[in-house]
Amino acid sequence: MLKERNRVRKRTYEVTIFQTPKFRQTKGFQQVYRLSLIGYSHQNILDQAFRIFNVKDSIPKDYAGRYIGTGDIIYIDEGRQGTSYYQLQPGGWKKISRIHVL
Repeated sequence: MLKERNRVRKRTYEVTIFQTPKFRQTKGFQQVYRLSLIGYSHQNILDQAFRIFNVKDSIPKDYAGRYIGTGDIIYIDEGRQGTSYYQLQPGGWKKISRIHVL
């Protein structure tokens, strides 16, 4: 029973990808795609999203953005649990407080 309590459970996260019209811009982010992912943590979800949108064979057919790169933002919505923004920076994903959206 104790093992079961300590086991981390997978959850569904609503994920939105924001990109600027041109690579490396710092303002004018636009929503380019929204999907649901199942994972254990925010880091797990960020890793999944990066893999999905940077491997040609795994990119959804209706995705109109570019590969996820430095400066792009992923918004994770957990409903009542809250929301978080993460920006991809040279050292990895960094939690940020807000974005500039058109």
